Amino acid sequence: MKKDFYPIHPIRTETDYQAALQLVAPYFDNEPEPDSDAGAHFEAMLTLESNLD
Repeated sequence: MKKDFYPIHPIRTETDYQAALQLVAPYFDNEPEPDSDAGAHFEAMLTLESNLD
């Protein structure tokens, strides 16, 4: 799958945060394999979101 399908952007604003939540929400219903591109994207997005505190 093309990497364009897994965008990662800094989360700087509330709008960025809401967009990130929408991007990862489907993963919670259908968690990707950890070694897949989607799995790497999911992990990266969770890391970005967890660093907001």
